[in-house]
Amino acid sequence: MSPANDVDWKIETTMSRPKRQIGTSVEIDGARLNWRLHREQQYFTDGWQGVSIHVQNEKNAHRDLHLEYPLVPMQKQNRERADFVQVQISAKKVEAHIRQAITAGWDPESRGKPFVFEVPELPN
Repeated sequence: MSPANDVDWKIETTMSRPKRQIGTSVEIDGARLNWRLHREQQYFTDGWQGVSIHVQNEKNAHRDLHLEYPLVPMQKQNRERADFVQVQISAKKVEAHIRQAITAGWDPESRGKPFVFEVPELPN
């Protein structure tokens, strides 16, 4: 008998949550911008990361914007399980955060790498 046969293999599968289809268009300073939910709050190898929203110019896909939101505390968290928290997203708040990113230096007409703007508050 080989050593591999002595091991009781247990395979666990978890169903992933369907990604919410949240997003809309907004006009700011004459530029028509589309935003959408890029990432729900989730766990990566370097820890938990909050919600992320992707913004791009409707006409020309030049320099995109990623709005990175803070982590929402979990209801239960241990090594085995963390209850999923679904962050509510307000279109008016997202528009205000896009305006803050423009004030911080994001130009939707410029070219280059995506501009990452860390928002200090949640989008709800």
